[in-house]
Amino acid sequence: MRNRNFRRTARTSALGTAALLAALSLTACQEDGQAAADTSTPAVASPSEQPSDSTKAPADKGKGANGSGSDSGSGSGSGSADAEPAAKQPKDSGDDSGPVTLACDGGNSKVTLTAVTRPVNHMLLTVTNTGSKACNAYYYPFLKFGEAQAVPRTFEESKPQAVVTLSPGESAYAGIMTASADGSGTGGYSTEELTVSFQGREGSGSSGPSSDVPLTKAVFVDSTLAVTYWQTGLDDALQY
Repeated sequence: MRNRNFRRTARTSALGTAALLAALSLTACQEDGQAAADTSTPAVASPSEQPSDSTKAPADKGKGANGSGSDSGSGSGSGSADAEPAAKQPKDSGDDSGPVTLACDGGNSKVTLTAVTRPVNHMLLTVTNTGSKACNAYYYPFLKFGEAQAVPRTFEESKPQAVVTLSPGESAYAGIMTASADGSGTGGYSTEELTVSFQGREGSGSSGPSSDVPLTKAVFVDSTLAVTYWQTGLDDALQY
């Protein structure tokens, strides 16, 4: 009986020791596994621990307005939130104020009359823009030599393809045939007075102030008196 109790006690003690050793071994394995996991997998912060937007690196700084810059990766961002849409960008108005409609006249221009040697019986009328804005020399000038009651005829073939526009300081020209070279004209007379009137855009008559042109000597005119349209070059004005 005593031996049986001893054997039972020894068996129980052995089983307890084995259980204790197994528990210790399992605990050691778990700690080793946890240590291995800690060294192989970095800890991931929870969403609440993610850094705020204010501390993020400016990864989209190199993107264009459409978020598709060469270094933008595969993100779907649309560029800077401060960029103004193209449709709202202000247009460059520049200094262009539209087509010139201001007519050249005696108030913004100076007119001179010059004698020429060729063609014979011809003179050159020059109008210069003395104003601060561009003006148009419309059609042809109205001439009044002395006490003439009517304006002279016009060389219609001299009509330019476009209206002559003069920027400040620029000039336009008109050629004047004062009398016929063969003496066929009638009603000739000499005068030292010349008034030049200008036309407006509508071409329905004189517009704006006229100019009294000083003459250095008397000019002889007859019934063949004629004038060209305003031209951009003096050679064009004197070929009729």
